[in-house]
Amino acid sequence: MTLSRYALIEFGGLRFDLTGILYLNSLFILLSILPFHFVYHRIYQNVLRWIFYITNGIGLAANMIDCVYYPFTLRRTTLTIFDQFENEHNKGTFLFRFLLDYWYAVLIWVVLIFVMTWLYRRIKMAGPQLKNKYVFFFSGLAMIYPLLYLSVVGIRGGFAHSTRPITLSNAAAYATDPKDVNIVLNTPFAFLRTLQVKVIKRMEYFKTEEELNTVYTPLHPAGLKDSMDKKNVVIFILESFSKEFFGYYNKDLDDGKYKGYTPFLDSLLGQSLAFKYSLANGRKSIDAMPSVLCGIPSIEVPYVLSQYSNDKVQGLANVLRQSGYYTAFFHGAPNGSMGFQAFSKTTGFNDYYGMTEYGNDDDFDGLWGIWDEPFLQYYADKQSSFKQPFFTTLFTVSSHHPYVLPAQYENTFKGGKLEIYRTIQYTDYALRKYFEKVSKMPWFKNTLFVFTADHASAQIHFDKFNTSSGFFDIPIFYYEPGNDWHEYRQESCQQTDIMPSILSYLHYDKPFLAFGRNVFDKTSVPFAFNYLNNNYQYFEGKYMLFFNGEKSVALYDYQNDIYQKNNLLDLEKEVVANMEKKVKAFVQQYNNRLIDDNLTPEGPQAPVSK
Repeated sequence: MTLSRYALIEFGGLRFDLTGILYLNSLFILLSILPFHFVYHRIYQNVLRWIFYITNGIGLAANMIDCVYYPFTLRRTTLTIFDQFENEHNKGTFLFRFLLDYWYAVLIWVVLIFVMTWLYRRIKMAGPQLKNKYVFFFSGLAMIYPLLYLSVVGIRGGFAHSTRPITLSNAAAYATDPKDVNIVLNTPFAFLRTLQVKVIKRMEYFKTEEELNTVYTPLHPAGLKDSMDKKNVVIFILESFSKEFFGYYNKDLDDGKYKGYTPFLDSLLGQSLAFKYSLANGRKSIDAMPSVLCGIPSIEVPYVLSQYSNDKVQGLANVLRQSGYYTAFFHGAPNGSMGFQAFSKTTGFNDYYGMTEYGNDDDFDGLWGIWDEPFLQYYADKQSSFKQPFFTTLFTVSSHHPYVLPAQYENTFKGGKLEIYRTIQYTDYALRKYFEKVSKMPWFKNTLFVFTADHASAQIHFDKFNTSSGFFDIPIFYYEPGNDWHEYRQESCQQTDIMPSILSYLHYDKPFLAFGRNVFDKTSVPFAFNYLNNNYQYFEGKYMLFFNGEKSVALYDYQNDIYQKNNLLDLEKEVVANMEKKVKAFVQQYNNRLIDDNLTPEGPQAPVSK
């Protein structure tokens, strides 16, 4: 432990402590700022005092419990602790034994409670200072808004419009080593942030590992070549780019006259390996990051919001970094937005380039980040300064609500029936300008480009995209300069296929774990997986199975029965049985590996025995 590492942990800890304290004391704060004279009454103050003692006493107890419980779990205690012990009939005995064996933790807690109550009693309340009840009321009323606003800001973890409430995974931004994350966090915060998160449960569809692995395993073997083909790798994650916006994918629309809003990307698609049924694994930007970069989908609970977000993972950045690559993540939003900076650090990127590193707020769109065109030009310049081989990922921002354009392009991109169309046109144009620039650079022809979207857009015009499968329709295609694939496969693929496909294409020479397949291996069975409306959606061949965790509820030929009118559940029983077996294996592998911190080929990250 170095001083700088420790200082970073403490700085991050203050941020999470503030949020934890505000969560715990939200009722106390609200009752304390009411603009009425009775707030100063002795009985009212006694009620407030006991609310303060009880809530903060519980918070201190939770932290003390983890002081002794953490070595067993290697993670902060969350809501899952109740599921872990729900089937135990002697909980009272467990509690008594816990208190007996860890008497020193109880003693420290008692001392902390004593100090807290002593300090609280040192604060004397006198008032009201304003004797005029009307002046007191209206001045107090005026102060409620800024006080509540600052409380909410403290709970969310920032002032920025794009800031999501900080969650467990954000602690990685203050961790030099992954295991530092749990020092940054505090238990009340970890528990309260997972109160409304659906708990991931251990599955036992298959009784033995051998039986489970014969049906499905996310483990991928090492490549057959002795050495890697160290091409540069560039991934574009395009904000809200539905497949609906592309002319290439939709030659059947508008009686064959549909041109779409992505002329440049359509031109690349004509030289790429693409798939007719390419699907997202989730519906949120935070779902896309682990799916695309780590081969880990979000099921039921977004992975980065789950209590398992600090599990050890490999990820493309980490794997390629260990293979001699320089790795960098680019996102034009304010640093920390969406938790991407923390996630990129967790998954092994050497550097993160955001709005701060860009350094010119004149190109800020006023809401989400730097306009795509200048940021992509900046991206091209930075790439040219990197030593090869490099792996970089860029997440665009401009095709985001409220779909505004830079002033100089207001009359250039006309769009169409949906507001988002013109920002799609703008980002497509920004990508054209980027490729015009990088195509002249020496590293360009030694690079594999991969395009996908974070999720499908919420704006839908054509009915065929307003379906259970259409909600996840996004582009996924692979482009390599000089390699005119011009291959449009009539099969499914998904975001989690990207990691195994890239590593296999590079002939990565070690085993790895990813919940997808290598699309370059034509012998592999195409499949896709996502979760919607409390149902697992499993795609294989032309079929789409709905499985609710206990039984299959529907089967559709989603490729021919686009609007899913004919439920084939009772007609294709053999297909249902086969697909249900596979989806059970997928869910069991996913859930149990998350719970066991078993997302690498090395196996569970167990505590080191004493």
